[in-house]
Amino acid sequence: MKIRHILLIIAISSVSAFGSVALYNTLTGNKGNAVGTPQGGLPVNYAGFFDGKNGIAAESTDFTRAANAAVPAVVHIKTKIPAKKVSNNLPRQRGSDDFFDQFFGEGFGPNIIPEQRASGSGVIISEDGYIITNNHVISDQGGSVASEINVTLANRRIYKARVVGRDPSSDIAVLKIDETKLPFLVYGNSENIQLGQWVLAIGYPLTLDATVTAGIISATGRSIGINSRQTRGGDTPVESFIQTDAAVNQGNSGGALVNPNGELIGINSAILAPSGTYAGYSFAIPVNIVKKIVNDIVQFGNVQRGYLGVSYYPTDEMSEEQIKSLGFPTNVEGVYVSSVATEGGAAAAGLKKGDIITQVNSRAVRTGLQMSAQIAGFRPGDKVPVTFLRNGKEQTVSVALKKKTDVVNANVATRLKAELVTLSKERAARYGVEGGVVVNKIFDESPLGRARMQAGFIIIRVGGQKILTVEDFNDVSLNVSGMVKVEGIYPGNDMPYSYPVNFDQ
Repeated sequence: MKIRHILLIIAISSVSAFGSVALYNTLTGNKGNAVGTPQGGLPVNYAGFFDGKNGIAAESTDFTRAANAAVPAVVHIKTKIPAKKVSNNLPRQRGSDDFFDQFFGEGFGPNIIPEQRASGSGVIISEDGYIITNNHVISDQGGSVASEINVTLANRRIYKARVVGRDPSSDIAVLKIDETKLPFLVYGNSENIQLGQWVLAIGYPLTLDATVTAGIISATGRSIGINSRQTRGGDTPVESFIQTDAAVNQGNSGGALVNPNGELIGINSAILAPSGTYAGYSFAIPVNIVKKIVNDIVQFGNVQRGYLGVSYYPTDEMSEEQIKSLGFPTNVEGVYVSSVATEGGAAAAGLKKGDIITQVNSRAVRTGLQMSAQIAGFRPGDKVPVTFLRNGKEQTVSVALKKKTDVVNANVATRLKAELVTLSKERAARYGVEGGVVVNKIFDESPLGRARMQAGFIIIRVGGQKILTVEDFNDVSLNVSGMVKVEGIYPGNDMPYSYPVNFDQ
């Protein structure tokens, strides 16, 4: 009886204790929430995360349909660049000795670059054989394009391809094979991608057959400074990469990044590889940038890229004292305008030196590469909204973009009081140089005239920097001051000349 009595007392006490706690929680509204536990519903950042029925996240994704749709439209590209001689940009003087050329290289004559072979991937974008790949897949860092390009389809059929056009600034090239009724990928919309979204990377890595890897989007709008290695003088690199953790290796370049619907959302372009192989992240060119560049190349033969008309550098490269002296808070983020081209669209819209551009096309920009990526989607004549800070106030103007060569030529003529044109490829070959700038006319009070330079002179170097085009000349001249050595030749004369030109006059 005693044991039964004790057990009864314990049971009654337990029921009373639990009942008291429940009654207290009911009266006080205390649900027993700890820190980090939702009270009164989920935080706003979880909106749309649960399905509203079963309280679970979205269902898992099946990649098989996307992979089956995309793999037939991704191709294997093999290229060959023949051996070639390279030299400095000044013609050899008469009487130079080949014996010395062999030992001393560039200063005395040509060097030999051996034959180069490469392998990469590409994406068919039309049933009649247009293919997107990376510029670096079909050319070397010196800009030489492969003399032989072979494309192997997923069904192992091999075709000779020709280059329709290329854009080193964005690392995009367009090829064409002669075939019809080919499988091809449809464009997605890279503006709609989201962090954490599943993606597939498809290509031909490490000489393997078609390979599919999966990952998520890790970041967007990423700039890693890689396109500057191949960007031509006078042009601005374009980078706004999609960063993923889908495994990508050498040979994947030019291949497809697709979403679970099988739509093309990017062209795989680079890996973060301190060791030379995949180290966790890969980078793809957003398809919205790709579409515009490809359409320009197919329609016009080259990229029709609008030009804002400013020189700049990021605010994070400025000291706090510099930022304060301009009247801006030290935490301001944007692109500081260091100069404005007088003939450019920015000047016409009212932008001035000292402004800080914070948005282009309603997108925040913190670096020059981010700004260039936004401009890259527009052609000359298009208008783009630009938001900037001046005197502590934010303003937005509509800038009508112009063609860069038009602005550059006008600015050079104004500064040096001379008419300059890019040396044609035919004349460059005739004179034995890679390129240059011809001084067509020299006007009164020109710094070139004061230096005793004559019309017809071909400028090849400025301050020791190679000059191939007027754009090169303008870019270099913007960053020099005082007396600068200008080198070149006169047509019909092998002897190189140099002049001291005062760029501050």
